[in-house]
Amino acid sequence: MATPRSRLVPPNAEGCYHCIQRCVRRAFLCGVDRYTGRSFEHRKPWIEDRLRHLSECFAIAIHAYAIMENHLHIVVQMIPVATSAWSDEDVATRWVRLFPPAGGDSTAIDLKRQQLRADPARLAVVRTRLGNLSWLMRCLAEPIARRANREDLCKGRFWEGRYKCQVLCDERALLAAMAYVDLNPIRAGVAEQLDTSLHTSARARIRNARASPGTLTTSLRPVLGMQPNALPMSTAEYLRLLDWTGRALAPGKPGRINEQAPPILETIDNSPARWTLRVRSYGGGWARAAGSAQDLMILAERTGQRWLKGVRLALRLS
Repeated sequence: MATPRSRLVPPNAEGCYHCIQRCVRRAFLCGVDRYTGRSFEHRKPWIEDRLRHLSECFAIAIHAYAIMENHLHIVVQMIPVATSAWSDEDVATRWVRLFPPAGGDSTAIDLKRQQLRADPARLAVVRTRLGNLSWLMRCLAEPIARRANREDLCKGRFWEGRYKCQVLCDERALLAAMAYVDLNPIRAGVAEQLDTSLHTSARARIRNARASPGTLTTSLRPVLGMQPNALPMSTAEYLRLLDWTGRALAPGKPGRINEQAPPILETIDNSPARWTLRVRSYGGGWARAAGSAQDLMILAERTGQRWLKGVRLALRLS
């Protein structure tokens, strides 16, 4: 039986999550159809643009993302406390940007915004939703599905009904999840290098660094959305860590560890082999959560279980 999302992701609680949304039947509905040869690659920018739009409306910080041919990954930090600082006008404006009235003319938009501001009860509900993970994923998946179905002149599901969610219990789990997501296209053989890995946060960071080289030396921050506390490394150090990790986890070379591990790895994981195992385990070792064994046991108790898959792995990595 599936665990209720409210147990795994408490409403109005800040946290970091690795979310995966797959196309129905894992079909290549965002790539090249293997049976017909038809390309749906043009849908990947739809999703990337939608993520950018959502990051401007929700109280979130997107640390990493990767849009693949039949699924997508997002590493997101929910910051619901931020919504309490937004004015009623700001909340109404953000919500109307998410759900504009039919026609979308300025008069109708202003009217819907005024009606929302005049209804305190409804405004309170909307304020809560703008800091809610399930509403974020709904607002991501549904418009893409509708647009794709219109293009295909069909009805029915585009995405699997329930997205997969992993709780990232600490900063190291967050960084490892970011690396796993950014390296997804390379690991799948879709791209050979980070700068050719299209529709990923890694490529977005590289593109930003080329446009503004000074960002390479600044502290690592989310690629989209709000900007909470920076992670303990620079953008350049993160990109070097990604490059090394990708080489260590290269397909066909399991367990290969490059002796020239980047210095920043010493502050994250004092063993290169341990770090690569930590990253690789997002493909199967971790389940509902990633972090220390103690964090996983606390989460198991909160969700009404005796244990969680990944506890033994966490003990190995401690």
